[in-house]
Amino acid sequence: MAKRVYEAWKGSNKFILGGRLIFGPDARSLIVTLALIIVPMIIFCIFVARHLRHEFSSYNAGYAVLVVAIGFTIYVLLLLFLTSARDPGIVPRNAHPPEEVLRFDSSASVEIGGRQTPSLQFPRTRDVLVNGVTVRVKYCDTCMLYRPPRCSHCSICNNCVERFDHHCPWVGQCIGMRNYRFFFMFVSSATLLCIYVFAMSAFYIKVLMDEYRGPVWKAMKESPASVVLMAYCFISLWFVGGLTGFHLYLIGTNQVSLMHHSHNTTYENFRYRAENRFNAYDLGCFSNFFEVFCTEVKPSRNNFRAFVQEEVHRPVLPSERGAESEIEDFGANPRPKVEEDLDIGEDFLKISQRRNIELDQDVQSRGSNGTPENSMMVDSPMASGHRAPTIKSENRHSSYVRSGSWEIAPEVLVNSTFTERSYIPSSETRL
Repeated sequence: MAKRVYEAWKGSNKFILGGRLIFGPDARSLIVTLALIIVPMIIFCIFVARHLRHEFSSYNAGYAVLVVAIGFTIYVLLLLFLTSARDPGIVPRNAHPPEEVLRFDSSASVEIGGRQTPSLQFPRTRDVLVNGVTVRVKYCDTCMLYRPPRCSHCSICNNCVERFDHHCPWVGQCIGMRNYRFFFMFVSSATLLCIYVFAMSAFYIKVLMDEYRGPVWKAMKESPASVVLMAYCFISLWFVGGLTGFHLYLIGTNQVSLMHHSHNTTYENFRYRAENRFNAYDLGCFSNFFEVFCTEVKPSRNNFRAFVQEEVHRPVLPSERGAESEIEDFGANPRPKVEEDLDIGEDFLKISQRRNIELDQDVQSRGSNGTPENSMMVDSPMASGHRAPTIKSENRHSSYVRSGSWEIAPEVLVNSTFTERSYIPSSETRL
């Protein structure tokens, strides 16, 4: 049975509801985030908001405090869900490297065994124009593609994400092009919720002081829950409030995703400031905010519920067969090829020995026409003044190039050839 895309997904994401919802591999951290939001709000509604129902001039106006708290909490949880349960902008990975850049580069050849062997090369970077400014993009070995501008590879989710800002463990998802808007709204809404709870808890302390006509410590003793909520919201404001202010700066300068590669994000901000580089994406403060909050969210480039289609192999061109054979041999067991090289070398030795025998017979047949002494002198290595031919056995070198191809090194061919015997006929033979 054919698998669906989410079932054969090569990233580290987790899917639920048949691929309709996608989370990061650390989605369990959402439980902690939910607890940090829901538990304080339950305490607030029970021990603070409930007692403020009749504390305003209009007898039932206090109910608005409880309604706003519940409604605001649901709104924050909805934004959390939209941030963590959707495709952040994953770029579909390729099944093969881009063919237009697959080539053998002789300039980057490797010398092995005295032989220059061309190696398979990929340009690691490319230059593209963005608003008239040249931006360099990198090649991703995992996804086998050149990352689009403002795209980076998340090592946690193992995906390339467009306008990648960062991987947030609190939401268990990458923050990218398709969920950055909801992420900022979640953080800023959580900041407002902290301020609201802090203010209402402080107001309830004031109500208790007026009721008991006592000092503040006595009112705090009457409502310890208010004190705990105020302390909790004060600490939380340093995190979510600081994060909100920082991302307001990133949006205003369009540095959302500039941290990775040439983009404007949290990472881009530090990188561009360190390198004093010009931001090619800055459209002006108003246009930058409009781009983030008022433009349509692009549809996902992945249909996780679609069935995986079998890859159609195109016919290999003759010019590509050499490169293809090199790629297919990569990672294969090179031992059989080494043994084949040695067998070929032995064949050369046998051929050389056979030719030596033929030459001996030929010389003997010539010498039979002259005197036996001359014949013996010719056949004798001592008489000819030359040493008998020897076949030197040296270590053979098989060159295994980076592409994984084993070939016979030139030394194998040189050492395998024979040295022809030099026969200098005597003066009688010349006659």
